[in-house]
Amino acid sequence: MARRKKLYEGKAKILYEGPEPGTLVQYFKDDATAFNAEKKDVIDGKGVLNNRLSEYFMTGLNNIGVPTHFIKRINMREQLIRQVEIIPLEVVVRNVAAGSLSKRLGIAEGTALPRPIIEFYYKDDALGDPLVTEEHIIAFGWAAQQDLDDMVALALRVNDFMSGVMLAVGIRLVDFKIEIGRVWDNDFQRLIVADEISPDSCRLWDMETGQKLDKDVFRRDLGNLADAYTEVARRLGVLPSNVTHATKPHLIN
Repeated sequence: MARRKKLYEGKAKILYEGPEPGTLVQYFKDDATAFNAEKKDVIDGKGVLNNRLSEYFMTGLNNIGVPTHFIKRINMREQLIRQVEIIPLEVVVRNVAAGSLSKRLGIAEGTALPRPIIEFYYKDDALGDPLVTEEHIIAFGWAAQQDLDDMVALALRVNDFMSGVMLAVGIRLVDFKIEIGRVWDNDFQRLIVADEISPDSCRLWDMETGQKLDKDVFRRDLGNLADAYTEVARRLGVLPSNVTHATKPHLIN
């Protein structure tokens, strides 16, 4: 597919104009960032792995009736996706205490939660993506109450699917982030899962050892990030045949 007009570039992906109206091409970069891009690196092969893994998860969700923006994978780094109007919220589902939840509430990391907890964060890099309540969301018009109800239902279905998939390969789904977008079918609006689902947006721990297989490896300097992502892809059987091991990361000054 010929390279088309660039529409947006984020920390981990680039969006290009799609071949048909209502479509986009999503390109996965090798860039790794943490702490609101204060820490940066380039991890050779990361984009390839995340493209494959996101394809795997999005296809699985589509197959069980959870709508996503994913149409098909184009090549090693690009996907064809449906264009959506992104709701400016990150939806976080937590099954185990970790990260900011543990810091905010003083709950020991690794504590199993009594039920999945859903949090909303307002998407604004300048503000550090602050935690917001449903009252904030409705008051400021980011989403209506029906949207919120639908977003919670979607997030819980994604959690059920992802938890089962990971459990089958010996990985605990600690938490994850999704983004949700609006699409219109004639005059009817519906919400679908968008952006990506990959180790960039999940916390994944080995069930037996507790080894981290997600971006915390990069955040906390726990080893080679590509090795962790490769292990997730290997267990799920989605590792491309010509990618066996990512090379040493190159530091961005």
